[in-house]
Amino acid sequence: MDDVFAGLSIVIAVGAAVAVFMRWLGQPLMIGHILTGILVGPIAFHVLDSNHSLAVFGNIGIALLLFIIGLGMNPKVISEVGRPATIVALSQITITTSIGWLVCSAVGLSSREAFFVGIGLAISSTIVALKLLSDRKEQGRLYGKLTIGASLVEDVIAAIALLLVASAHDGQWFAIGSLFSLAFKGLLIGSAMYIVVRYLLPKARKLIASDQEVLFLFAIAWGLGSATLLAKAGFSLEVGALAAGVFLASLPYAQEIAARLRPLRDFFVVIFFIALGAELSFDNFSQYILPIIAGSLVVILIKPLGIMTSLGFLGYTKRTSFKTAITLTQISEFSIIFVILGAQKGLIDQHIVSLLTFIALITIAASTYLVTFSDQLYGALEKYLGMFERKKAQGEPKIEGNYELVLFGYQRGGHEFINLFKKLKKKYVVIDYDPEVIDTIERRKINYLYGDATDVELLEEAGLNRARLVVSTIPDFDVNVSLLEFLQHNNKGAISIMHADDPLEAAKLYEAGATYVILPHYIGSEQVSTFIAKSGMSKSAFTKQRKRHLDYLERHYGALEKLSEVHKKKLGHAIVAGMASLGKAKT
Repeated sequence: MDDVFAGLSIVIAVGAAVAVFMRWLGQPLMIGHILTGILVGPIAFHVLDSNHSLAVFGNIGIALLLFIIGLGMNPKVISEVGRPATIVALSQITITTSIGWLVCSAVGLSSREAFFVGIGLAISSTIVALKLLSDRKEQGRLYGKLTIGASLVEDVIAAIALLLVASAHDGQWFAIGSLFSLAFKGLLIGSAMYIVVRYLLPKARKLIASDQEVLFLFAIAWGLGSATLLAKAGFSLEVGALAAGVFLASLPYAQEIAARLRPLRDFFVVIFFIALGAELSFDNFSQYILPIIAGSLVVILIKPLGIMTSLGFLGYTKRTSFKTAITLTQISEFSIIFVILGAQKGLIDQHIVSLLTFIALITIAASTYLVTFSDQLYGALEKYLGMFERKKAQGEPKIEGNYELVLFGYQRGGHEFINLFKKLKKKYVVIDYDPEVIDTIERRKINYLYGDATDVELLEEAGLNRARLVVSTIPDFDVNVSLLEFLQHNNKGAISIMHADDPLEAAKLYEAGATYVILPHYIGSEQVSTFIAKSGMSKSAFTKQRKRHLDYLERHYGALEKLSEVHKKKLGHAIVAGMASLGKAKT
């Protein structure tokens, strides 16, 4: 036990050092984790006598990874992606798999091995694509939406492929009896899971979602428990974890579950890729140089050509087609899982896992560079890309925030702001963390997101970086400061109205950048919302209101002594300009 603990500690230490080095080089950390596995494995330092412990941790990581991917595969989201993403995914998979099979067969692989590799080359990495898009803050761009949509459809197809491989028995494909037996078990377990999610969980939602620890433990129990149950029934652990996430995807706290599990997932996924690197074998490596080069070229060259052809046929511009294509120029973690499962079922040899892992290393690194320098690449290649654009192409729409008006907290006077939002006729959303409040909001058919106001990913999804007006009725001072810090870094032009319990808090919120602060015993939500609705265009009215509030704060505890005169002047200008802007939006 001590040896395993010491070995795992060394592995993590080496992993941290390699991660820092890879970050310095500007390379994806996933590659660093696999390189760490190579260093600590039998090829180099041989830190652990057995990879069993790493494999166990790795299985937990990949189960959590697929569980979280499943949480994002809400059928509503897939339907919103629509026809283009489905067509692109299906056509790309067909083209890449076919060409990959032909090329790999030509360089010496058996027909079955070439087919497995071809499918592996066709599936793009949702995790890598999302990371590249989020780093550039372009998830909301047209090409970003197409990329995410196509990735989700590919994930569904990959899950079906995993299901088919899971039905194999004794090295034989598509055993009819086993397939029907597996389908029956899957239908039985799936029906039970649906009943639990559809009828039992809504009744227990207040109990589960009201406490973070309970929600966290429930999510792990559901994800890993469902994965184990389906694995015992004959499915793979990966298919079970993905299914567990899909069943929960429509619940209002699915995003919160995903956010809470990400740190845990990240740790175990690191161990998974380290274990994957440790299992890499360089035996007879020279025999597979040609398949590795050929497979990498199919992903980097042929795959994007197929995507651009599909998008061009659908009427998108060459810029949109090009940027979508290069963002999908890598292979997925699903691809590696797919060939691992094939090897475990005796359908292919173990060396195919190493072959595809090397291709993953090359393509993930290549896609990182391609996306980083996408604008320069497009400028150099633009004149050659005309063949991928029809005469009447769909241009890039103007980038707009998801929601122009955002309200945090509904219980303390939030309904007054909802009435204002409806009068302004702008797209709005309420963000709340209380299950009972969510029930009320649902009954009143109000747009909402369930989650923590300090969750940066939630704020980005709500479009807070492009919102026009942000209101918080949350009484937690630290939460409001956190929201203001996010706005100061990402959206200084937004009007921000915060709640404070006393004048000193109000003064500190003003200093943190709040446009206006609600003090319940001075001016309440109803008065503020009425004031915004009626006086949005009147500078003198806001100047007068500002002066009254500052005078009030000055009289109580000398709250404004900590605010500089320069900040007081800036505050006045921000209120007038911000409210005037809202007034223009209203008119």
